[in-house]
This record gives sequence, structure tokens and C-alpha cells, in this order.
Amino acid sequence: MKNRFDLIIFDWDGTLVNSIDWIVYCIQKAAEEVGCTVPGEQDTKDIIGLSIKKAMLKLFPGIDEVTQEQLVKRYSELFFSQTITQNDLFAGVYPMLKDLKQAGYQLAVATGKNRVGLDRALLGTQTDELFAITKCADETMSKPNPTMLNKIVEHLDVSKQRTLMVGDSIHDLQMATNAEIASIGVACGAHSETTLKHFNPLFCLQQTHELLELL
Repeated sequence: MKNRFDLIIFDWDGTLVNSIDWIVYCIQKAAEEVGCTVPGEQDTKDIIGLSIKKAMLKLFPGIDEVTQEQLVKRYSELFFSQTITQNDLFAGVYPMLKDLKQAGYQLAVATGKNRVGLDRALLGTQTDELFAITKCADETMSKPNPTMLNKIVEHLDVSKQRTLMVGDSIHDLQMATNAEIASIGVACGAHSETTLKHFNPLFCLQQTHELLELL
């Protein structure tokens, strides 16, 4: 792994930020308040990483457009009711990002969040200046479509062979496969190591900061 990559692209929720339990709570609470069947914990985790509209359609199949809009609106209200700070990053993530950037890696984010949500999170965690570029689902296409990754490597003019995707969900790893980019899974978020290994990552780490030991 030494000297193999120039660009490292991270997912956000569940990879850099310890937010999975909060997302699950907000989706379940929104479903309850809107009058939909409340989904189970793992079913909810399974859609994290998708764009919010795609996630709601997958989690609540057959819902009409009005109900979908109500779910998205209420979920967003609940999610943003909690202020995000640097303390919400997983342990060791902030120093890891600083060390990687100082070592000469270009860093990027590819997330299912929308631009408003990501900008708020970047500001709150004080990480915005660490990333060369960030891409969101509402600007491109939802995971696992490879558009986000393609846009990032094109913008930074880095070859796919020198690019690494790091994520906690099957959507992250499938997106990397679709983009023909190497990946590493982290089991601190939405999906377990066993599940992530089905998508053939180079490694599967228990915590994201362990990436430093490989590079």
C-alpha cells in the first residue's frame, strides 16, 4: 500500500463521522410521525449512503410523492436539530486527515448527503480546508452510480489507479467497483466487516484512523 495512491476519497456519515445511530433515529422518528411503518434498525442502516429521496423510496416502497416529501422534510428537521462539531468525528479521524494531507495526499469526500448538509457538517467539524474537493448526491447521482467518483478524479486530474475510496457501506464499495477504483471498507458504520467483504475491498478496518497504518 505504500506509495500506491495519490488521492483518497472518503464517505462522510459512518466513515468520518459517528452519525449512524442518529440517522437511524431520525428516519424512524420521521416515519412514526408521518404515519409510515417504522423500519427496523438494520433495514434503516442499509439505505444510509444513498441520496435521501432514493433512500426513502427504497425504505418505504410504494409511497406517493406527497408522503415522500413529508418524510424527507421531517427527517431533515430532526437531523439538523442537533449541532455537529469536531467531537462528532470518530476518534483519531481529525489527526489522521491532517497527517494524510501533510504527507501529500489529496483528500476528497463523496457522500449521499446534499450540499447544504455537507457544508454545514464541514464547517461544524472544521474540516473544510482539508479536502481538495467534495461531491454530494444532489449535485451528481446517488451511490452506487460512479458519477461522484468520476467527477472527483477528473477534476483533480488523478488516475483511477492512484485513487482509493474509503467507506462504511455497501453503496460506497459498489460505487468504487463501478468506477473501477480500489476501496477499503470500515466496519464502524452502517455495515459489518462480513457484509463489506462481499464487495472485495483491499482491506476492511475496524476504525477509519487505522488507514494511517497502511499508507
